[in-house]
Amino acid sequence: MLLRRIDDLITEATESRDKVWNPLSEAYRALFNAYLKVGPANLETIAMTTPSQVEVTANVRTIVDVKVPTLQIREKPIELTYGFADTSSSLDVATQKMRQVLPQICRAAEAENAIFALAKELEKTQRLINALEYIIIPSYKDSIKFITSTLEEREREDFVKLKHVKSIMEKRKSGETA
Repeated sequence: MLLRRIDDLITEATESRDKVWNPLSEAYRALFNAYLKVGPANLETIAMTTPSQVEVTANVRTIVDVKVPTLQIREKPIELTYGFADTSSSLDVATQKMRQVLPQICRAAEAENAIFALAKELEKTQRLINALEYIIIPSYKDSIKFITSTLEEREREDFVKLKHVKSIMEKRKSGETA
């Protein structure tokens, strides 16, 4: 169950990552062009004065008894907050691409984080299985063998004692009748 869930999450994370690469590279290309056209100081000032576009809330869900963080993404409909006179269209493209790719990045991060948490739990489970298989079960088997041999030995001793008592009783009985 755990392995199947990890496999599903790996598929999901791979798909999320594949969806992120192209838009993210386009966003970085546009951001690079904006840096070249606007200048780093102006671009940093615009970035500092721009309000947050996305609100992310972290929650916890349980997958196969493992607590995994989940992200709830809520986009805020905020228009551009900078003037067009001192900027370029590359900044607009970069802003738009980043807005599009940010929720996908959060989904990919959520899936990968879940994979790591489940893999860690799988590792713990594997250690427990190995401990059971190579340490605990063999020691119990040895204990069972010891107890079984001890009980068999006691049973043989009791049988010999009973035979001895029976022979003594028979001797007494035959001595009384004679």
